[in-house]
Amino acid sequence: MTSASNPDAGSARSGRPPFWARKANLVLATAVFALAVFGTTTQSWIDVRLDPAAAANADLHVQGSKAATAVTALALVALAGGLAASIAGRIARWIIAVLILLASTGIIVAAATVLADPLGAAQGTIAASTGISGGDAAVSSTVFPVLAVVAAVLLALCAVTLPLAGRHWKARTKYDRGGRITQADGGPVDEIDSWDSLSRGEDPT
Repeated sequence: MTSASNPDAGSARSGRPPFWARKANLVLATAVFALAVFGTTTQSWIDVRLDPAAAANADLHVQGSKAATAVTALALVALAGGLAASIAGRIARWIIAVLILLASTGIIVAAATVLADPLGAAQGTIAASTGISGGDAAVSSTVFPVLAVVAAVLLALCAVTLPLAGRHWKARTKYDRGGRITQADGGPVDEIDSWDSLSRGEDPT
């Protein structure tokens, strides 16, 4: 099979990791999915109509940060973990992968709980607005908790991929003849590798 039909094979022959295992790509994907989850929490997850007989639109819009308070924190944990993975060692990457996976699972569970019982998730906002807790209201969930679940599933895939991809992240050894840092396999470093070198007190220029 030619490299045109198998990009990973071409990457292996060139000494570069496959596309899915490149540090910059995986770190970026983890950050994007974590931010996507965080972004959904700023939107309305539940629409509430306090008077079901009224012709007006929903009286209340419950943001994801209020409907599922843990999701915001878990998204930030996953984001921090993804960024930390770029400078972590092999054992630390396994720990970070587990943390991101647990955060993703927590996000999925929290969002699924809102989808399963939107009235229960909205009770806090209803009580704060009306002063009455445990009342009935017409509620409907929006698309954003579903999007949070999708983003969290993709985030979990990044977590599972992290230890496998980390095997392709070679340690930098020394300067080559041109004065640029190279990886152990002789391949060029990327921007994240350059930051790694700076954090160790090396000059990548």
